[in-house]
Amino acid sequence: MTESSIIKTLQNTIESQNKIIEDLRKELQRANENVELLLKKLYGRKTEKTSVIDGQLVIEEVAMGLFNEAEANEDPTVLEPVPFEEPIKRTRAGYKRKKAFKDLPQQDQVFKLEESQRNCPSCGAGLSEAGKKFLRSEIKYIPAEISIVNIYQETYECRSCKKEGRPSIFNPYTPEPVLQHSYATASSVAWSMYQKFVQAVPLYRQEKDWKQMGFPISRSTLSNWILKTSEEWLEPVVKRLHEELLKEKYLHSDETPVQVLNEPGKKNTTKSYMWVYATSKGANNPIRIFQYETGRAGDNAREFLKGFDGYLHTDAYSGYGKVKDIKHCLCWAHVRRYFVDASPKDMKSLEATLAATGIAYCNQLFDWERKFKELTPKERKEQRLKNEKPVLDAFWSWAEKTKKEVLPKSKIGVALQYAINHKEKLETYLEDGSCVISNNIAENSIKPFTVGRKNWEFCGSPQGAKASACVYSLVETAKANGLNPYKYLEFMLSRLPGSNFKTNPKVLDLMLPWDSLVQKICKDN
Repeated sequence: MTESSIIKTLQNTIESQNKIIEDLRKELQRANENVELLLKKLYGRKTEKTSVIDGQLVIEEVAMGLFNEAEANEDPTVLEPVPFEEPIKRTRAGYKRKKAFKDLPQQDQVFKLEESQRNCPSCGAGLSEAGKKFLRSEIKYIPAEISIVNIYQETYECRSCKKEGRPSIFNPYTPEPVLQHSYATASSVAWSMYQKFVQAVPLYRQEKDWKQMGFPISRSTLSNWILKTSEEWLEPVVKRLHEELLKEKYLHSDETPVQVLNEPGKKNTTKSYMWVYATSKGANNPIRIFQYETGRAGDNAREFLKGFDGYLHTDAYSGYGKVKDIKHCLCWAHVRRYFVDASPKDMKSLEATLAATGIAYCNQLFDWERKFKELTPKERKEQRLKNEKPVLDAFWSWAEKTKKEVLPKSKIGVALQYAINHKEKLETYLEDGSCVISNNIAENSIKPFTVGRKNWEFCGSPQGAKASACVYSLVETAKANGLNPYKYLEFMLSRLPGSNFKTNPKVLDLMLPWDSLVQKICKDN
């Protein structure tokens, strides 16, 4: 082997080793990013607020001449950060006692001297009352009580008709029970539902509460109450809400996994999904519907939304692509979340600067949206095109340029690619002033379910998952319409049994949360 060939072989070996070292360096960087992200998720701040990063970073980039396309067509002042009109004043709610106490029953407790103590310790003369002094107000808690109500029906007889051989026995109207051959009442079932689906109290803890109050009722009985009343009385109301939901022009959707036991043909460890569909911010009649499905296939959304042809706001899950005849809006909060996740601990690094710039662009869009909050849809569309379109153009230019300078599989590279891949659907909201730039409505609606899921961990059966979806639908719709969820559930469970809603569907319209009587009786104080 000649000297030159040996040198060439050594050079090739060195190049190969250098490539291996570089690949390992990149792999180590990605691993460190993942570790930092996991630590941030575990121990860091849970909020996604990033107001500390404003549009000033965007201005600096524009000033450097990186986005001349936007500057050539628009006034660069549109990229200035939007300040609040006035500083937010934060006060403790505890100081507004008169307002907090105004609807509570009140009683006075006056401390007096005993008769034997009503003599002056100095001269022995009797003491006379001279008034009383207010010291403080306290909250008295009275634990819940349960009682048994024995139902009787009086019988009346017309003796004249009896003598003539005509029907002579008459009975007054008596409400139908919520469940036949059961101690359950509208109030007890509604309370159990409220505890589980609003307060996230699992049934085994409710069982202990019932026992403490003197009525040893098992969790299986509580579960039967929820399953049967949901199936018999509440599901028809949810189906009626579904009909109204499909009439809307703007909807939101999201989904989250749930473990369901005893599903046919599936292992207990296999994921099922709870989907939520919600009306948008400007809807006259807010609706939230939960739908349990055995999987995450987009066919589920397509089937549920059959007949809907408006704007659908979602995350970037590809399954929503199966929903036809809609205009698809993606969520800018998700874009910002990717950049937040890409922020490393070392805030002086290049990755930190790039992530902060991406966050700043997103914050700038949200700042404009807050400013346009009170505008009409037509005015909002005009202002978006005037003020937000230049920000978007600058963002895309920056993203395309920056993508070439970072590792594709790094956190910042993934964030940039995510935004670029969904550019068209991220700009759909510009077409209609009633569209919004985030899917927070759906995410906030599904959050109570995810909180409850942490407590009860799984659904015991598909029937239980369907009942959960039914009750969550009514609870979250009640909240969205300003109703007290417990009062609303009790209202329906006390009126639907014995009604003729199966032959007269218009009865269900009287159960919808925007009905005037429902609003009057169930309004949240």
